[in-house]
Amino acid sequence: MITANPRAPLPVNEPIKQYAPGSPEKAELKAALAKVGSEHVEIPLVIGGREIRTGKTFEVRSPFDHHKVLATVHAAGPEHVEQAITAGLAAKRAWSALPLSERSAVMLRAAELLAGKYRATINAVTMWGQAKTAYQSEIDAVCEGVDFLRFNVAFAQQLADVQPLSGPGTWNTTDYRPLDGFVMAVAPFNFTAIALNLATAPALMGNTVLFKPAETASLSSWTLMQILREAGLPDGVINFLPGPGAPIGTTAMAHPDFGGLHFTGSTNTFNAMWKTVGDHMPKYRQYPRIVGETGGKDFIFVHPSAADDLDAVAVAIARGGFEFQGQKCSACSRVYVPSSLWPSLRERLVPMVEGLTMGAPTDFRNFMSAVIDDRSFIKIGRYLELARGPEAKVLAGGKLDRSVGWYVRPTLVQVTNPRHTLMTEEIFGPVVTLFVYPDEQLPETLKECDQATPYALTGSIFARDRHAIDQLTSSLRHAAGNFYINDKCTGAVVGQQPFGGSRGSGTNDKAGSAWNLLRWASPRTIKETFVPPTTVGYPFMGAE
Repeated sequence: MITANPRAPLPVNEPIKQYAPGSPEKAELKAALAKVGSEHVEIPLVIGGREIRTGKTFEVRSPFDHHKVLATVHAAGPEHVEQAITAGLAAKRAWSALPLSERSAVMLRAAELLAGKYRATINAVTMWGQAKTAYQSEIDAVCEGVDFLRFNVAFAQQLADVQPLSGPGTWNTTDYRPLDGFVMAVAPFNFTAIALNLATAPALMGNTVLFKPAETASLSSWTLMQILREAGLPDGVINFLPGPGAPIGTTAMAHPDFGGLHFTGSTNTFNAMWKTVGDHMPKYRQYPRIVGETGGKDFIFVHPSAADDLDAVAVAIARGGFEFQGQKCSACSRVYVPSSLWPSLRERLVPMVEGLTMGAPTDFRNFMSAVIDDRSFIKIGRYLELARGPEAKVLAGGKLDRSVGWYVRPTLVQVTNPRHTLMTEEIFGPVVTLFVYPDEQLPETLKECDQATPYALTGSIFARDRHAIDQLTSSLRHAAGNFYINDKCTGAVVGQQPFGGSRGSGTNDKAGSAWNLLRWASPRTIKETFVPPTTVGYPFMGAE
């Protein structure tokens, strides 16, 4: 037994590699891409450390080459969910009894493996399986993933250090217990790092987890599981359950030991899951914790004082709206521009959007690639039909091609109605809708930006005048949980901008912060009295 009070290493953000021509990281990544592209992986379930092949399988195809099958995945059913719950609860006692420093060591080793040995591999599977460019994958699958692991360890240490005062003759402590039961982590396709955080944040706090990855991101999620197992994660702490969401989620949420949900995905799915939890409340042994980051209809609002910053505005719209095909919950989807600046912005923005290169991310010259699957392709196509209807005009893009991959050209639409469907509904694709407002109607347009959608995830403003910055920041205070001044509305960095929104965008529990970790703990207050009283009376009861 080591007697010590271990301190977590001070976290720093993982440096982003640039993959410039001739760089060693580019050569290593290209080799990994060739390897992943030549393989066909069979992905099992992992329950209690045991790999299970159910025989009920689905395929993972590359979005930019849908004829290419990357993996065959064994799907979990209700019986496997029950097995995973049993395995998780069996593993929980020993895992939660480990000191925080020991659980932290597993996460820190996983961070080093992700940043080193597996860096090219995780990038390659994310690029092939989710159609991210090298840079988009690097900032997600590697850097943000590493940051989540390192910073969460430090945040957990900070929580453990938060202890109450003690009066004379007593010692008060706070015990940060895991939740009762198990946690289910339901991950989206679009961020490999989010999948990692959804599973590991509750585990770090001593919980055991059912990890349900997005079907389309099964390959990168399987790679994450391999990293965690190599890092020394004990069997049963995180159980890997790929497959369709309904049978997995329905079974897990009906179990009496369901203790929490860590979710990122659509608002409608989250609402349905919350309702399911509510319907099962009488059978639970505790009130489950529900943490969700959901949809967004994220904005860029341009003030008339930004006249000299239109180059920056155009780049913010192009990068914020079209990187990773707009498939970010934080992606710029609607823009408000004053009429006095629109002609100058238009002459910059339209050619910029039309010039964005699109194709396979294995060709490093491409700025963007294909959307995730055929269902997304069809959905975006329906919105593009609206862009050709009344009150709307396509300024750039608007074309689709599914012959090789699910390609949607980056599309810029101008509307005359600020409540047009394209300005209010989440599309989750490379479509940015722009409304030109009269300069004199700035207050009304700010109100419109705040109230037009049910979401409140990210947003940004562009302005030079400091009074204007204060006005816009105050008027849009509740319109975004992550707010940017003179920058695009994407790109939150762990440890710098904790991420999450409210309203229809989720519970705003801020992934990448101590606030999120606290949701996976059930604090216990302990008071020890060194010399307890031995008589029942009090001094005030004495005779006069």
